[in-house]
Amino acid sequence: MMTTMAAMFGALPLWIGFGEGAELRRPLGISIVGGLIVSQLLTLYTTPVIYLYLDRFRLWGQRRWRIRHPSLHPGRLPEPGE
Repeated sequence: MMTTMAAMFGALPLWIGFGEGAELRRPLGISIVGGLIVSQLLTLYTTPVIYLYLDRFRLWGQRRWRIRHPSLHPGRLPEPGE
């Protein structure tokens, strides 16, 4: 977030843009600031969702592994002769 904020504050003078030639630079400032805001929001919402899905996939894989290999279940003690 700090990087995004630094870049956004750096582009803020382009967005506000006063002076000669500002009408040519203002659309660039608007697109930079808008793109940074959208990309930051997407990152903040999608990253936790991806981690949740990866964790569910990990738990699913662990359950599936225990069903296929019950002798390797961590709570089970080996029988004599195994």
